[in-house]
Amino acid sequence: MKSVKVSGKTIEEAVAFAVTQLHAKTKDNIDYNVVEEPKKGFLGLIGSRPALIEARYKPDPAEEAQRFLSRVLEDMGVEIQVVKAESRDREAVFHLYGEEPGVIIGKHGKTLDSLQYLAQLAANRYAKKQMTITLDAENYRQRRRETLEDLAEKLASKAERTGGQVVLEPMPPQERKIIHAALQSNQRIKTYSSGTEPRRYIVIAPA
Repeated sequence: MKSVKVSGKTIEEAVAFAVTQLHAKTKDNIDYNVVEEPKKGFLGLIGSRPALIEARYKPDPAEEAQRFLSRVLEDMGVEIQVVKAESRDREAVFHLYGEEPGVIIGKHGKTLDSLQYLAQLAANRYAKKQMTITLDAENYRQRRRETLEDLAEKLASKAERTGGQVVLEPMPPQERKIIHAALQSNQRIKTYSSGTEPRRYIVIAPA
């Protein structure tokens, strides 16, 4: 990680210089240690000493995820724009726009989920606390949520009607959460997850 030693009349001034030298957006994008405290000296001149800090660029996890995605999509040979829709302390949402959305969504969103997983790994290389990355394309996430909620209701009815268990296909954690949430108010059935990742699945059974 690149670091620089910077001096200034005050620590604040040295930090401002470090932000410029490291091409950071704000002081929040750097970490620094004070090497020498400033000293005013006699009459403000004799024996005075500037502040000296050692500063390092601190990558923004969301920005690193965005850069990673752009490189991967370029290597895939698809013209897709990565736009950050929102970013909070521990979560960032990106929308992918392009002429070939189906290529990056994949069957049942598997390609999109894989890209999301890799982007999350890229972000968490620089995050102090675990960060969640969400990718969406062509409003796929909302459409998939509605599909899963409809599926959950139909399979819950089947479990009630037959009195037996209904086993769903393996799903990623975020999709299993949708199924569980859709049926949590149904007192006639119960849901639980079984198996191990990445083949973990949901079972719907009479209560």
